[in-house]
Amino acid sequence: MAKMRAVQVPSAGADFELVERDVPEPGPRQVRIRVEACGICHSDQIIKDGLFPGITYPRIPGHEISGIVDRLGPEVAGWKVGDKVGVGWHGGHCFVCRACRKGDFVHCENQDITGLSVDGGYAEYAIVRQEALAHRPGELSAAEAAPLCCAGITVFNALRNAGAQPGDTVAVLGVGGLGHLAIQFAAKQGYRVIAISGSADKQNLARTLGAHHYIDTSREDMAEALMKLGGAEVILGTAPDVAPLTAAVGGLGRRGRLLILGVSAGNMEISPVHMIMGSRSVAGWASGSAVDSEDTLNFSALTGVRPMVETFPLKDVAAAYQHMMDNRARFRVVLEI
Repeated sequence: MAKMRAVQVPSAGADFELVERDVPEPGPRQVRIRVEACGICHSDQIIKDGLFPGITYPRIPGHEISGIVDRLGPEVAGWKVGDKVGVGWHGGHCFVCRACRKGDFVHCENQDITGLSVDGGYAEYAIVRQEALAHRPGELSAAEAAPLCCAGITVFNALRNAGAQPGDTVAVLGVGGLGHLAIQFAAKQGYRVIAISGSADKQNLARTLGAHHYIDTSREDMAEALMKLGGAEVILGTAPDVAPLTAAVGGLGRRGRLLILGVSAGNMEISPVHMIMGSRSVAGWASGSAVDSEDTLNFSALTGVRPMVETFPLKDVAAAYQHMMDNRARFRVVLEI
């Protein structure tokens, strides 16, 4: 049987292992992807450190997959060998639970999670359910497309469902792996974009990406600065820290909405009076399903939105992972397989 290289986590908290495995065969309604690139996401720590109950080890991580359909399993429809595809966190759904019956596939009660409940893209080949596939436009390289299937879809899909209208003010809290994409998407969709960060060193970059205003929270109060600019209709909270999220609430305008996109530890303290008087709201946002990834990829190809990536070969996965986890990356790390 043919062999492939793969990186697996043998047990919770263990080091990555570069191993040789049999090339897997797709089952019914599955396809096999020849992986060209796979992004490393902070969420991969869940698998690496065993932070989610019920993970079966060994497990191949990776939920930012970009590749080419290599083989079709039985009963596959709508896909052919040679198709360029992307795969994100959402690895497939059951079609029968209450969420699925309402078309809310990202909240399927029995969903697969790529690289967590099923093997992911830190490998030369990956098996994926057909409903988890997104077409990848030819204008995007594999390394560019991979992060768009997680970081990209998260901010793009949140923004287009936030209720803001073109010309409204959208603030992006954090200019990092999610934020640098959120600024681009917001600018390309016609919003007045305010970038927010904790120092002045990202101001030039933020403006280059499309921000119209920049707030340095080390020099001015975030909420006051936002209100001087009229308040935000939408704030995209991409920073993985509760304190700035809490502070951002004070910068919401009338009927303003804070969407929390970055995973943060701790609890927020919010004034009920402030929320009620302005009809403001705070909500979380899950990324989306494959069709949302496809929309993200197509919009990016059309408008020129691109992630800033640093690439590593598969054999250097440990260094690449640490580069991401230490926040030394600017801004996404991608394994080229």
